[in-house]
Amino acid sequence: MTVPGDGVVTALTFRHTIDAPSRFRSANDVDAYLGLTPRRKQSGETDVNGRVSRWGDSLLRAYLYEAASVLMHRTQKWSALKAWGTRLSKRIGLKKAKVVVARKIAVLLHCIWVDGTTFEWGNEKMA
Repeated sequence: MTVPGDGVVTALTFRHTIDAPSRFRSANDVDAYLGLTPRRKQSGETDVNGRVSRWGDSLLRAYLYEAASVLMHRTQKWSALKAWGTRLSKRIGLKKAKVVVARKIAVLLHCIWVDGTTFEWGNEKMA
């Protein structure tokens, strides 16, 4: 796995937990399976987004959170994902931004696994 912040332990745990990536219709189903999406409370005309649902494997969720933390704090190389997470943390706070970046890392890992591609670091001029 070539995603920044993602190490051997996170990658192996992801592969073991997901097991067969073809069972998910889209990459967005992976983050719901791991409990990285907000709860929704709907009744009549009200529609409230709550906290993260925390369904699924808590160990993998913790590893993805740590991968997001490493990406945002320790990775020296520039990437569009890191820049996006930094901008997001200024707006919603660091801890919530790490959860959102962890969700994005899970989606990226699934897409890379299905497609067999590598992570594109991007270009600083494009941001």
